[in-house]
Amino acid sequence: MTKPADILVSGAGPTGMAAALEAAACGYRTVLAAPSGTFLDDDARTTALMRPGIAMLREYGVFDACADRSAPLKTLRIVDATDRLFRAPSVSFRASEAGFDEFGFNIPNRVLNAAFEEAVGASDLIEVVDAMVSAIAFNEDAAFATLSNGDTYETKLVVGADGVNSLVRQAADIGQRNWAYPQTAVVAAFDHERHHGFTSTEFHTQEGPFTQVPLPGNRSSLVWVMRPERVEEVMAMAPDALALEIERNLQSTLGKISGVTTPQAWPLSSLVANTFGKARVMLIGQAAHAFPPIGAQGLNLGFRDVADLAAVLAKAGDDPGAPSVARRYDMRRRADVYMRTGGVDLLNRSLLTDFLPVQMGRAAFLSVLRNIAPLRGLVMREGIEPGGGLRAIAEGFRRVPSPVRTDRPAG
Repeated sequence: MTKPADILVSGAGPTGMAAALEAAACGYRTVLAAPSGTFLDDDARTTALMRPGIAMLREYGVFDACADRSAPLKTLRIVDATDRLFRAPSVSFRASEAGFDEFGFNIPNRVLNAAFEEAVGASDLIEVVDAMVSAIAFNEDAAFATLSNGDTYETKLVVGADGVNSLVRQAADIGQRNWAYPQTAVVAAFDHERHHGFTSTEFHTQEGPFTQVPLPGNRSSLVWVMRPERVEEVMAMAPDALALEIERNLQSTLGKISGVTTPQAWPLSSLVANTFGKARVMLIGQAAHAFPPIGAQGLNLGFRDVADLAAVLAKAGDDPGAPSVARRYDMRRRADVYMRTGGVDLLNRSLLTDFLPVQMGRAAFLSVLRNIAPLRGLVMREGIEPGGGLRAIAEGFRRVPSPVRTDRPAG
């Protein structure tokens, strides 16, 4: 016996839960296959969500549950901490320059996931099943998803939000391009003597970024990208020694460091699916794309997947998995995903290379950003939302009044 559903979402991360909420908002009966144990109770990671993502959380009623545990991001600072011949100048991007109170908020993953779970549980159109998708079969009119608990659902659309090893992507025979980096991200949280001033600082080292992101009070989260051979050494450090090492990498900008949580390590790699939508399947989040934690792009890109998914579902009618709907979703996502993936890959590789022309180009680009405010504003708006900078320029032209002619003859 099969059970009916309009849409089945495989994967219970933030993008999967957001997709289920959007599908329900479009009126579709939605199954969220969300196996227990998806979230680690001791997950020390945080997510820096930009303004469009925060707006989405507010729409779902999720942000209110996160606000007290989150910190606004008012300034994003890049510091070249390499010892290379061509070093880039430090650049600060201030939200106020772009006309915003903040770029977004830094939210602990545990807090964000719990708030999403509450919102999903409150929806009458979402059925949460404590099981994972174990197999999927397709015909022209439907997909048949078998879960690990033995249930099978007949559905018009399967949304793959099941991570880099996505079974949905494999079952749909969607290929992908993978590449690995000689890097691992070590994450933790820590207290500091001085207040961060709601500034996130990304120190660019020859091994990768060392990034401090504000949390409430005199506390920050850390994403420290390093060579894999250094990970065991850092993970084995005594708390006081690790605090001193963090302080050294921060160049003592936040004073004495203490209260460092147990570090966790996450190897870095990238992935881009060959297509993001085909008949009966759409991919979102890390099932569609994955790349290093640079520039706060990961989950923000996943939420833009969800926004485009919602846009095509709103006009899909009775068949949300029809080939034409999947094609529209794929076309909407291509430029954004390829540009962001390529940009992050280029920036990361520019830190790892010793090739002098690349170092010179990177230093020159950051120098231009530092000294030309309009370009800096354009980059800030594009970083927050694709097309945001160009729209701001267009709006500026529309607001410029037409010149008044004063050379017309009297009468």
